[in-house]
This record gives sequence, structure tokens and C-alpha cells, in this order.
Amino acid sequence: MSIRVALLRKITEMDPNIREAILLLLEEMERQREHLEQQVTKTEFNELKAVVAELAEAQRQTQAEVRALAEALKETQAEVRALAEAQKRTEQRLDRLEQVVAELAEAQKRTEEELQALIRRVDLLHERVEGLSNTVGYTLENQAYRYLPRILRTQLGIQVEGRLLRRYVSIQGTYRQVNIYGIGRRNGQRFLIVGEAKTRPSQREVDKFLRLVQNLEKQEGLPVIPIFVAHDFHPTVENYMKEKGVLPVWSYDLEPPEER
Repeated sequence: MSIRVALLRKITEMDPNIREAILLLLEEMERQREHLEQQVTKTEFNELKAVVAELAEAQRQTQAEVRALAEALKETQAEVRALAEAQKRTEQRLDRLEQVVAELAEAQKRTEEELQALIRRVDLLHERVEGLSNTVGYTLENQAYRYLPRILRTQLGIQVEGRLLRRYVSIQGTYRQVNIYGIGRRNGQRFLIVGEAKTRPSQREVDKFLRLVQNLEKQEGLPVIPIFVAHDFHPTVENYMKEKGVLPVWSYDLEPPEER
């Protein structure tokens, strides 16, 4: 017992009955103190256990979070590797695309060069054909100037005044070349002779010629004798001309009678 010596001495000097009561009281107080000490220690211990348990739970959660972070990091690394691989494939496709574009550009360049060469050849051929056509047309026109007066006189009773010419006429401010142009007379009436010379005329060319004839009639104030000279007339075109009042003249008719 933790009782001071002086107090113990005083107690031993008391009446035995009182001393016994005091001693019992002191023993009870000591038991209560020890009990109280035990209670406090147990409570603190329990609190400590609770704290330890919370720490353990926190550690467990932390470990779980760390494992989750590690798993997420692993997945992220896998995604990064996948992205890197995809980027690598994309770069390879881009390289291939650049190569294809370069090949297409080179092919286009060659195609353009070949096209330009073809255009030059076509232009040259067009010039030659146009030159040949002009030669044929001029030949027809030159023959027409010589022999049409006879044909007009014998077939239509038209007497040519002066000579037939190639002439430019202004129609609504625009100059147009007329292959055959001249003045004729029949029974005192004057006529405007207008002709076209083509190798093998089409119906569209006939319609174009007829528009020229209409414009000249209005402009000159004279009825027009329309003539079409050609090496060849398709039957439908020749019939169309006759329906429209155009005189078709074959090239072989442009000869003197004794040579035919």
C-alpha cells in the first residue's frame, strides 16, 4: 500500500475500532484508485487500438489505391505504346502517300507534256487541213468566178454585170467574207448574187449561209440569188438546198462545155 509513514503512525495510535474502520476505508480507496487506473489504461488502450485500426484501414486503402494507380499506369503505358505504334503506322502511310503523290505529280507532268505535244501536232494537222481546205476552196472560188456566169445565164436566165468577186461585207458592224459576190440582171430586174464554196457542205453550214443571205437582202435592198458550190453534196443536203431556194453547183460543172 502507498500510505505515508506519518499517517500510518497516527492511525496506529487511534482507537482500535476507529483504526480498523479507517484502515478499511483506506483499503477501499486504494482499490478504487487501482480500479480507476486500470479503467483509464484500458480506455486509452482501446482508443489506441481504434487509432491503429484506422491507420491499418488507411494503409490498406492506400495500398489499394497504389495498386489501382499502378494498374492505371500499366494501362496508360499500354495505350501510349498503342498510340506510338499507330503513329508509326500513320507516318508510314504518310510516307507512302507522299510517294504516291510524287508519282502522280510526275505522271501528270508527263501527261501534260504529252498533251502539249499532241496539241502541237493537232494544231499542225489543223493548219495543214485548213490550208488544204483553203486551197480547195480557193480553187472552187476561182473556177466559180470564171464559169458561174454561164451557168447562171443558161439555168436561171441571169446576166452577170461586170464580174464575180470575193468580197468582205459589213453586217451589223461585223465584217464577213463572202466567197462569191456580184450583181446580175434578168428582164430588167437587178439581183444580188451571193455564193459559198465548200468541199462538202453540211446542213448547218447551209443554215448559216441562209442567215447571211437574209441579212444581205435587208441591208442591200435587193433580192438575192443564193448559190452553193461544192465538190460533193450529200443527197439530203442537196435536197434541203433546193427546198430553201439555194442553187447547188457541182465542181465538175465549173468547166467549159467543150472540156466536159
